[in-house]
Amino acid sequence: MRQKYITKILSLELDNKLCTGCGMCATVCPHGVFDIREGKAAASRKQYCMECGACKLNCRFNAISVNSGVGCGYAVIMGAIKGTGPDCGCSSGCC
Repeated sequence: MRQKYITKILSLELDNKLCTGCGMCATVCPHGVFDIREGKAAASRKQYCMECGACKLNCRFNAISVNSGVGCGYAVIMGAIKGTGPDCGCSSGCC
């Protein structure tokens, strides 16, 4: 079962004016947040974004902004690196 993250504080933003529809965001997103529709990216499953930053780092057109290094994504990545469980500091158990 895939976890849903806290959507009201999510920092992911997609600027469709800058998007070329290359599909790289959909390719690199570990949670399948993006689809390509009518030649543009769409964050159709934004609630699954863990703010890891893979989409932003791989978008050559600067169409995506996200505050990576915060929240659940950072906690999961650092937990994997350190060999510990994820801990983002929130009490909601989102990680």
